[in-house]
Amino acid sequence: MSGAAIPPAPQERAPRVPVLDLPEASAPGRRRRWARAPIRTLDASHRDAILAHLLALDERDRYLRFGYAAQDAQIRRYVEGLRFGLDDIFGIFNRRLQLIAMAHLAYMVDAQRGSDSAEFGVSVSAHARGRGYGHQLFERAVVHARNHGVRYLYIHALSENVPMLRIARGAGATVVQHAGESECHLELPPADFGSHVGELLEQEVARTDYWLKALRSLGRRLIGRVR
Repeated sequence: MSGAAIPPAPQERAPRVPVLDLPEASAPGRRRRWARAPIRTLDASHRDAILAHLLALDERDRYLRFGYAAQDAQIRRYVEGLRFGLDDIFGIFNRRLQLIAMAHLAYMVDAQRGSDSAEFGVSVSAHARGRGYGHQLFERAVVHARNHGVRYLYIHALSENVPMLRIARGAGATVVQHAGESECHLELPPADFGSHVGELLEQEVARTDYWLKALRSLGRRLIGRVR
């Protein structure tokens, strides 16, 4: 698996969006249930947070995320080339407003079909794995994709990435393995009233959660200065 260091121009087909390994924390056969995390839609103002998240990945995680052992400069070029006006990016923040998980929904522009297809990629910080964040980001991306007319969702992952393949298969995706890589494709149902309302509610919850965390963070800094 390989990934371009610099994403192509908007009129071209979107680059592969590799998937980072998401190991399970629970014992085999027992899945620990975690509270659902608020998932915020990211924009260009979050570019620094995205960069910090990706730079914190170790060598193996970078290999799993990009398909090669990306160096810092290559990660910076990737982040600089993110197409916020075309693709959608989602993130989970901790109480310190550090980005600990993110998903990239890259729309695949086709001259004949338009953008009815998208590719999903996700990464989770090492200390935050095993909490279901990868699965939650996948579900969030699926609902958003449905609401925006996407019919086909694709995932490229290493065949050793068992947790991500489990998520894809659990959603009903067809998985084709070849030469150590797996390509998953999932046909999405059309949007409905429930998917639209659900996404609106989740957006509001995430927005409120983010600003509450921002206020708490500001309060802690002010108290620290007074002391």
